[in-house]
Amino acid sequence: MRADVTPQRFTARNDAGQRLAELLAQHRQHAGTVVLALPRGGLPIGVAIATRFGLVMEPLLVRKLGVPNFPEFAMGAIAAGGVCLVDQQVVSQLKLSAEAVDQVIEAEQGVLAEREHRYGPIAPLARLKGLDVILCDDGMATGRSMQAAIAALRAAKAGAITVAVPVLSREALERITPVVQQVRYLLCPPLFDAVGQWYRNFPQLGDNEVISLLSQVQRLSAQSSVSHKAST
Repeated sequence: MRADVTPQRFTARNDAGQRLAELLAQHRQHAGTVVLALPRGGLPIGVAIATRFGLVMEPLLVRKLGVPNFPEFAMGAIAAGGVCLVDQQVVSQLKLSAEAVDQVIEAEQGVLAEREHRYGPIAPLARLKGLDVILCDDGMATGRSMQAAIAALRAAKAGAITVAVPVLSREALERITPVVQQVRYLLCPPLFDAVGQWYRNFPQLGDNEVISLLSQVQRLSAQSSVSHKAST
């Protein structure tokens, strides 16, 4: 579901997150809902949504599996909790060997483990059992990373899943819509090359920025928990 009036491009991730939060505000958000953001680019989006509704927010680590020599082209993704999704059609079309695919998976699993260590303790997915989730990122080109994140949440037996992104391709929309309760977005352009083309400012977030955002997330989550206990 998209907004009726949308900009051609977003100023930056913060702007996109605030606009997306206003779209979500058209429907009441349950107080027990958890916001999950895909680092790195999804964190500013998640902070905006969590702040708007006073919800707990946590990161959900995923890594795209890029085709060898063409890393921007996704052949799958991995996510926390041991989830690994590989598009066998892409593998067959590109005549990729099992060894080449395994090398990419092993390398990305290493990056995922390193980030888990670097970013500090992250709550286990098992705690999300039965909880409704808003799963967000700064955009979806193929939807592979989001697909892996959804699989991780299904394995953890999370409740209803809402995917929320500022912009996505039609390919991603068609891939994700059947496997979640709802998809909310602002832009779904007919021609889509990359997420970054829909932002005026789209810098890559460094580790220091990520750690700073995660600290902000921890404060938000603590405040949300206190508010929730006070209201019960």
